[in-house]
Amino acid sequence: MSENTKTITTNKKAFHEYFIIESFEAGIALTGTEIKSIRGGNVNLKDAWCSIDNGELFIKQMHVSPYEFGNIFNKDPIRPRKLLVHKHEAMRMLGLIKQQGLTLIPLSLYFKGSLVKVQVGLCKGKKLYDKRAVAAKKDADRNIDRAIKEQNR
Repeated sequence: MSENTKTITTNKKAFHEYFIIESFEAGIALTGTEIKSIRGGNVNLKDAWCSIDNGELFIKQMHVSPYEFGNIFNKDPIRPRKLLVHKHEAMRMLGLIKQQGLTLIPLSLYFKGSLVKVQVGLCKGKKLYDKRAVAAKKDADRNIDRAIKEQNR
């Protein structure tokens, strides 16, 4: 990401549950009240996932809280939202999903200039022993860093 980006939210659950094979950037089609709510940080990617329908990419289950001053213009908080990618990119992703059994998961939501962008990852699910191995490695790295810090004192 460049210097004019500001992260809104990240999907920490995705990094715990999946191996990220490849990631890419996509625009997102939103309404005015949704943008205002997102600017306030009222968005959740925890249960969100992506699907390809008729050659178009959609993000589903992304919760954008209704804008408190939005009255009749507020939309359904978990409605499917269209992601803006080229059709050949969507077809390439669909091929990878079908062949390799991958999943499309939104990893983060951020502003690039004044536009809202989504980082979507092609992911492969982790098994329980993979999660344990990652946790053990993090714990070992923490212990090593702690020991080095103590030794330098």
